[in-house]
Amino acid sequence: MINIDKLKFDEKGLIPAIVVDAVSKKVLTLAYMNRESLEISMEKGLTCFFSRSRNELWLKGETSGNYQHIVSITADCDNDALVVMVEKDGPACHLGSDSCFQNPVWESEELSEFSYEGLMTLIEGRKTDKKEGSYTTYLFEKGIDKILKKVGEESTEVIIAAKDNDKKETIYEIADLAYHVMVLMIEMGISLEDIHKELASRHVIDHKVKQEKMTK
Repeated sequence: MINIDKLKFDEKGLIPAIVVDAVSKKVLTLAYMNRESLEISMEKGLTCFFSRSRNELWLKGETSGNYQHIVSITADCDNDALVVMVEKDGPACHLGSDSCFQNPVWESEELSEFSYEGLMTLIEGRKTDKKEGSYTTYLFEKGIDKILKKVGEESTEVIIAAKDNDKKETIYEIADLAYHVMVLMIEMGISLEDIHKELASRHVIDHKVKQEKMTK
């Protein structure tokens, strides 16, 4: 951990803070902090910024309720910019969007970035806007029993591939299983954030158990 005295604030006493969703890894916003707002952020565990337009501090979510709970704050190699990882209570953008970055300028067709969030959005789209000939739409039309059957079948395929010690086939089958589990999640209204929070809570419990064992 570096001391904040080593951070390089600009001539106006500000440092850019790139806020990133700790769950989706999506960039939420670019804001600025001064030393006081950074100290408040660290003390409260909530993002506090300095508004250049209003020339005042503002605690994100104080009026909207869309607080950003800080997971970590990391400085870059020159100590003149910050990345703030957060778990958010609501939209990051004042326009009500999940992220302030919503306007694509250019994207490579060959190097388009894959994300679980993007795949979930695609799967959800096959449920809300049904596409003829789509396997995903077919699963939603057949309903929960068909989806559960496929999850069971793919689980078995993973077991068989792993039992044969076939790494390549196991990866393939795990990908199939992950896809069908995501279809199930959409069908049941379960988000990636729900799973993230559940796993995070287990990590805390596991950490406490380890500490208890060490003290015995």
